[in-house]
Amino acid sequence: MDWQATFHWVYVLAMAIGALYFISLSRNPRGVPKYEYLVATFIPIWSGLAYLAMAMGQGKIEIAGQITHYARYIDWFVTTPLLLLSLSWTAMHHMTKDWTLIASLMGTQVIVIGSGLIADLSTTDETRFVWYLCGVVAFLVVLWGVWVPLRAKTRGQGMELSTFYTRLATYFTAFWISYPIAWLIGPPGLGWINQTAETFLFCVLPFFSKVGFSYLDLNGLRRLHRSKVDTAVTPVRSAY
Repeated sequence: MDWQATFHWVYVLAMAIGALYFISLSRNPRGVPKYEYLVATFIPIWSGLAYLAMAMGQGKIEIAGQITHYARYIDWFVTTPLLLLSLSWTAMHHMTKDWTLIASLMGTQVIVIGSGLIADLSTTDETRFVWYLCGVVAFLVVLWGVWVPLRAKTRGQGMELSTFYTRLATYFTAFWISYPIAWLIGPPGLGWINQTAETFLFCVLPFFSKVGFSYLDLNGLRRLHRSKVDTAVTPVRSAY
């Protein structure tokens, strides 16, 4: 049995279900801007198509005896900046969007993915780890942006949003940190796990960091809006 193909097919199905779920949510947005549903839906569609290519034996190349799944990077070049965009929108939910900060984070994330791709395509260990470290440094800059300037913006928008953002950012960070670790222990890095185990990790991690994240993000924003509406319509008790 080809486990790698099986993992990819299951992932494609999971992405399709996720996209349909976000489309269904968008029919009743409950105060969440429609563009947030659009991005949440586009992410699993794009990612699912990239993994469809891998499920059918495409999107990979052998370099110096190593298999590089470049379809993953085609996925990540698009979806990871969009996930940062969604997180940024949540951090600035009740305020004017700081597009300079958002663009800086998205652009830095492109550097992270580009460095990872070049590392995967490198033919020597030395160059591979130089590019890997470049990606890690850029990734740390992204995490700084998530936890310092973005988090700071939530503090003037109410305790509910600030608390929700902190929880969401914690979830986001936990799964995103797992990517460079999975790469490091996989065949391109230290080789502690084989290609099948690496494929499994790179199906599980993207599912939770994409569909799982958007599920928490959208439903959290919907609850915040419902709480705000419920507070606004609470009847004032008569003095008589």
